[in-house]
Amino acid sequence: MNQLDFPILSVMLALPMLAAIICFFVEAQTARILALATTLVTFVLGIVLWANFDIGGPQWQYVERVDLFGNFAWALGIDGISMLLIMLTVFLMPICIGASWDSIQNRVGEYMAAFLVMEVLMIGVFAAQDIFLFYIFFEAVLIPMYLIIGVWGGANRIYAAYKFFLYTLLGSVVMLIAMLWLVQDAGSSDITVLLNHDVSPEAQTWLWLAFFASFAVKMPMWPVHTWLPDAHVQAPTAGSVILAGVLLKMGGYGFLRFSLPMFPEASEQFVWLIFALSMIAVVYTSLVALVQQDMKKLIAYSSVAHMAIVTAGLFAFNRQGIEGAVIVMLSHGLVSSALFLCVGVIYDRLHTREISRYGGLANNMPKYAVLFLLFTMASIGLPGTSGFVGEFLSLAGLYKVSSWATLICATGIILGAGYMLYLYRRVAMGELVHEDVKAMPDLSIREIALLAPIAAVVMWMGVYPESFIAPIRDDVGTLVSRIERATPEGDANLKMGQAKPVTEGAAASQGHEAATGRGESH
Repeated sequence: MNQLDFPILSVMLALPMLAAIICFFVEAQTARILALATTLVTFVLGIVLWANFDIGGPQWQYVERVDLFGNFAWALGIDGISMLLIMLTVFLMPICIGASWDSIQNRVGEYMAAFLVMEVLMIGVFAAQDIFLFYIFFEAVLIPMYLIIGVWGGANRIYAAYKFFLYTLLGSVVMLIAMLWLVQDAGSSDITVLLNHDVSPEAQTWLWLAFFASFAVKMPMWPVHTWLPDAHVQAPTAGSVILAGVLLKMGGYGFLRFSLPMFPEASEQFVWLIFALSMIAVVYTSLVALVQQDMKKLIAYSSVAHMAIVTAGLFAFNRQGIEGAVIVMLSHGLVSSALFLCVGVIYDRLHTREISRYGGLANNMPKYAVLFLLFTMASIGLPGTSGFVGEFLSLAGLYKVSSWATLICATGIILGAGYMLYLYRRVAMGELVHEDVKAMPDLSIREIALLAPIAAVVMWMGVYPESFIAPIRDDVGTLVSRIERATPEGDANLKMGQAKPVTEGAAASQGHEAATGRGESH
């Protein structure tokens, strides 16, 4: 199933790791150039990955497998969902290196090595087909992020780094125990086998809770989200970009890859919990964002609200909800990264993130104001931007299950418009009253080169979302057919005593599988 007859995934892991080792032994400028060149080459390999991905072909493509010992194997392979998340990773990494070009001046080689290692581990998370290999990548990614916050972060970086590490590690210990039980029960650690293994409903409950303990922190879901604002505020700009852009998506990917298909009955059993936490998160964190005076904290709290839309969409158990959740993950990865870059641009000039210190930037930084406005509108979900597509699909899918949950989650869009437009007005509009703000120059060529590609993709996703939905359509159909037996009966479209219908996503996927022979429903 490796259509290139070339181990492209292993190469995408090996190149950044090799470059990371070299970065320890070269001078600062050489480390910067090497890191940028390596991430650009990896991005080109990602484009090759997407260009040769067979939409409508086998679910698992670019498969590589080398059995090592026992149940453990070096097993890599991707479906459409994995491919898009890998593309998000390799797209953002050169931007992170570019954002750190001038702002990081101490221990540059180690800094670049940390980012390259993190790229390896993030690609590994999305490409792993062995559950233990997934776990190694999933947990190891904490280490370079911990170092980036703890060594190159702000004044309170040690506290933020410890909090980030401890929160995200503790839940994963429970998940490892659940993985060991699951592998013993199924007789295999191959994720493609486990996806079609039926676990008893009683065991599913405990396994689901164990996986939830890890994925909920990674998302992050309320109330285990408190590590995120501290981590964002203390992290350097590029650290915030990759944390919001990719690391938060690993929790959503875990729900998609493990919790829903492997434990469908337990997922249905805990839908009320997911919806309750999502509704609280959307409203609470949006209100908290409204009163923030630190730009990074405001964007961090907005991330929690957006990720709540993802969890609500995923657990809607239908095609629209799940496709929308994936698009929200991709859109948020781009938009939040761009917003953190926008904060970094003015922080590099004035060395403060206090909103009250700015005002009137549209007068002397018009290019910056235009791009900042675009990303603000995308965060709100303006039609024509990436934010609209995902949120509309997620809420449409959610409405089929719960009209009340949809109503409350939709308030996040209204509140999001409130805090994002309030931020933009205070930063970019009005009169220039501070002399040091008047002296701030507009975007440099380097800064335009960082923000313009993200702006282009945000518009592309908003105007022609089919480019991003097509690769995941069959995979979502396969997932829906797997979980269809546990689809919750919703208050929005079912009456008391009415038989549960087969969802349109399941029907479509079953028809597709009948025509192509792809996948098994159970």
